[in-house]
Amino acid sequence: MEESKSRYAEFLFPQEETLETGKQKSKLSIGIPRELHETENRIPLTPVGVALLVRHGHNVMIETGSGQAAHFPDREFSEAGARILYSTEEIFKSDIILKVSPFTPTEIEFMKPKQTLVSALQLGIQKEEYFRWLMSKKVTAFAFELIRDKSGSFPIIRSMSEIVGNTSVFIAAEYLSDKEFGRGKMFGGFTGIKPCEVVILGAGTVGEYAARSAIGLGAVVKVFDKSVFRLRRMQSDLGIRLFTSILYPEVLKEALRTADVVIGAIHAKDGKTPCIVTEDMIRNMKEGSIIIDVSIDQGGCFETSRPTTHKNPVFKVHGVTHYCVPNIASRVPHTASQALNNILVPLLLNTGIEGGIESVLKSDPTVRHGVYLYNGILTSPFISKYFNLPFQDIELLMASYH
Repeated sequence: MEESKSRYAEFLFPQEETLETGKQKSKLSIGIPRELHETENRIPLTPVGVALLVRHGHNVMIETGSGQAAHFPDREFSEAGARILYSTEEIFKSDIILKVSPFTPTEIEFMKPKQTLVSALQLGIQKEEYFRWLMSKKVTAFAFELIRDKSGSFPIIRSMSEIVGNTSVFIAAEYLSDKEFGRGKMFGGFTGIKPCEVVILGAGTVGEYAARSAIGLGAVVKVFDKSVFRLRRMQSDLGIRLFTSILYPEVLKEALRTADVVIGAIHAKDGKTPCIVTEDMIRNMKEGSIIIDVSIDQGGCFETSRPTTHKNPVFKVHGVTHYCVPNIASRVPHTASQALNNILVPLLLNTGIEGGIESVLKSDPTVRHGVYLYNGILTSPFISKYFNLPFQDIELLMASYH
């Protein structure tokens, strides 16, 4: 089994003997602290990824228990070559810190100048003080939400959105069949019985993968979006004709009235989702119908939504069950961790090949796009405008270092 894993890793990722020899490679020191947030179960690297990094000469340190919730025990990481540490402060002596959820005030205290941080940003829940603390530490910080690949797309956002889209349908199926929170109804369709109706708000990646899963289970799917282009693209990608509509209130209200499941997957570029579904619309929905508000991390697109947790994920308003957990991908942490690993390991390997963070930032504009702090200098114009903080263009900063 271990041999097959090794062969798979060698096939998937670049190998040492095929790398350029003209560049001064760098050995990376990578630390992974245990997640402190109760709703975060993912870990950014898996044992397979750790083994590959170690084989290329990099050092990986993991705080004990970090992978337990994702079913990656310390033993597997140790066998892959990682050092298992029992102190968060020791982990933060590494040059690169990988984390899934944003850093806590306690963790920020452990940071040191010139350190590199990689984690989710979750701008919707941050305050000005968070960025001032990081700036005072003179660190360089990457955000999952900003990292791009060579095609210009956002690979971590894309992979997590695919997972969330699929998972939201299975969550809806679970609650729809529940006698307390649902209607005791099977999700999808069954011979001789009218199929359930699913309304999806948003034709992005989450909406597309929710539609794929719902259609595969036999449901009737209706998709709403403000963009005709996105609706047309979804129909083309799915390869089938389905009900689509611009977000006309009267059309949406009628669709909600007969819906069994509504999935809110509206993504806002400015960090705040508009309210699409009013309380009056929800009052007219069927009792025992299910709402999955995927947009809750940006405020939610239902007027009656409020954030919930994995421990207490649902509540009812006007007889309609609301599932409003901001971190749906963490419900399937093993799969989500593997998806993160597949994106982060090649980035780390390339960083070592290029000679370290400074070198890769100078040579690769796609990597630079993921940075919002460079040695304590804010480089994100959006964060600057949002919190009225000073910033400098990272392209100018890189030019000054040549």
